[in-house]
Amino acid sequence: MHSKKKIQWAWSMYDWANSVHSLSVATALFPIYWSNITGGEEGIVNLFGIAFKSSSLYAFSLSFAFLFIALINPLLSGIADTKGNKKTFMRVFVLIGGFSCMGMYFFDETTIPLGLLTFILSVMGYAGSLVFYNAYLPEIASAKEYDKLSAKGFAMGYVGCVILLVLNLVVISNFETFGLDSKLHAIRVSFASVGVWWIGFSFIPFHYLPDNTKPKVKFSILAGYSQSLKILKKVMSNGNMKLFLTSFFFYAMGVQTIMYLATLFGTEEIKMDEGNLIMTVLLIQILGIVGAYFYAWMASKIGGVRTLVSILMIWILVCVLAYFTYTEYAFYGIAILVGFVMGGVQSMSRSTYTKFLPKQEEHNSYYSFYELTEKLAIVMGTFSYGFIDQITGSMRNSIFALSLFFATGMVFLLILRKRLKTHPIKAAE
Repeated sequence: MHSKKKIQWAWSMYDWANSVHSLSVATALFPIYWSNITGGEEGIVNLFGIAFKSSSLYAFSLSFAFLFIALINPLLSGIADTKGNKKTFMRVFVLIGGFSCMGMYFFDETTIPLGLLTFILSVMGYAGSLVFYNAYLPEIASAKEYDKLSAKGFAMGYVGCVILLVLNLVVISNFETFGLDSKLHAIRVSFASVGVWWIGFSFIPFHYLPDNTKPKVKFSILAGYSQSLKILKKVMSNGNMKLFLTSFFFYAMGVQTIMYLATLFGTEEIKMDEGNLIMTVLLIQILGIVGAYFYAWMASKIGGVRTLVSILMIWILVCVLAYFTYTEYAFYGIAILVGFVMGGVQSMSRSTYTKFLPKQEEHNSYYSFYELTEKLAIVMGTFSYGFIDQITGSMRNSIFALSLFFATGMVFLLILRKRLKTHPIKAAE
């Protein structure tokens, strides 16, 4: 039996393991690599007989990946609750994601369909594993520990992904020293390194996190659906939880879309140098660590919901400023704001939702609806971003539209805050 402290440390190490995908692949390197590979013919990619603007196709590929995960996660979570085997599902998604990152090494201008496929599968592995990872939080921590432990996880993730990205940047900047043909070749090596890091460090949480909590029963798809529908009814009958998830859906559309597409915005709209853009992404990660802990402290003083409202006000400001941003220095200023609230909104969303969960129940299915909400938000956010970009020819119009998502999410949070005065959950106020 491992100590509680060691189990919590091991849990946070999965953020260390998988966050390298979020930064090195999805945020920093892949958008830049994609832009270079598909930059010919005015950035038009022909796929299945359809001409796509390359940035739009990138957004649509994200939409597809997260839609697939959104559809299957509730089923898998229901099965995991029935069989008590969330660690097994978590392992499967880690292997899918990690090996897909390794497969991205073979992506070049002659293998664009392969590149898209491996990228989509890597996103599926990353997103699919999180619902089972997050479901451990209420099992390994008390309610008073949720904010701090959630912030620790995100902070560990930020540190880990920054370390690997810096190492990759050394290789990319000195590719000849490492016997590589070009910077693009070095980036492909970086993709493979993400898979090795992700799978390798995942052995730590897999060793220390608790195993099955229920006796094994016969596999049943119907049991998975039945469990998910059962939890859905409970979620919909819980006014606090329903309001929070509605708010989360809207503001996650903005947060996740910005996280995945900001680098592409800097490349195509601001025309930033690749090195400066990657350094900006690193700055965002470092500030994310500070933001995660700052807002955890703030929540201990004024409550999680009120803290989230203050965060969303800054996100709205970010969107408005981004619409009018045309220079690198202005982009740096926005990056500082984004970095500070990025860690805070992710950490506080996870910990605040956890406070609404009923005690003494399996939490995979409850977290599946949290993840389902986020994944559907990403689908809607990235699709609307890509659609507006495709029809208007400018990502700037897409960015401005995101401010409406944040404003709507804030409205529902304010309604929730008012409701908590009559239907209180002390830890979540």
